Amino acid sequence: MFPRLLSALVASLFVGLAAGQAHAGLFDDEEARLRINEMRNEFNGRVSKLEAGARAQLELADQIELLKAEIARLRGENEVLSNDLANAVKRQKDFYVDLDNRLRKLEPHAEAAQAAGAQPAAAPAQAAAPAPAAPPPVTAADPAAESRDYEAALTQLRGGKYKEAATGFIGFIRRHPGSSFQPSAHFWAASSLYQLKDNAGAAEYYAKVANQWPDDNRAPDALLGLASAQQAQGDAKAATRSLERLVAKYPSSSAAQIARQRLKK
Repeated sequence: MFPRLLSALVASLFVGLAAGQAHAGLFDDEEARLRINEMRNEFNGRVSKLEAGARAQLELADQIELLKAEIARLRGENEVLSNDLANAVKRQKDFYVDLDNRLRKLEPHAEAAQAAGAQPAAAPAQAAAPAPAAPPPVTAADPAAESRDYEAALTQLRGGKYKEAATGFIGFIRRHPGSSFQPSAHFWAASSLYQLKDNAGAAEYYAKVANQWPDDNRAPDALLGLASAQQAQGDAKAATRSLERLVAKYPSSSAAQIARQRLKK
């Protein structure tokens, strides 16, 4: 009987060991699964962060390129502004030199006329017929005033005095309708109004540049400014049309490059 009891005891011992090993195996598997899930979640979190970082870098790169294009455009505007100012000053100086030369040529004739007027005039043989009425004088453009007004408005603009600049350019447009500075005056008036947040006024003057002087070198920038003013007014469709018109009409301009970037947004 003892051998039987010993055999039963050994058998139960083996069964207990087997059950313990099975339980330990189940515990190890569950722990491994939890650990795998934790690692998977951690990996997914890292991947999401990397993707978000990559998207942010791409957006930042796009913004940097857009800012570079804007800076290049502003530099170009500043150069044009400086050139306009220099041309206005030169034109005014040339006018004064020409006026001085003309006055010098007229001085001898004036002296001769004064000498002739001092002699007594002979009595006319018969009454002279009344002279026909002279036509009303035609008011000629005053290059000096034109240059002075344009130069004054440019100086205000360069000094950041946008309200005074807008008033100056709009006054110039009204006082000198035949001036060759009309496209530039309209463009700078629009730029000044845009800086003052008068988007409707800016859009009006930008549109006039693009429509009345499409061959002027400021026409592409005028369309870009028009789109900006329209966007600021909340008219996204009109802004898109202006950008598309700019790209189609002036594809090689720097303004078109900026327009393409905006159309991608």
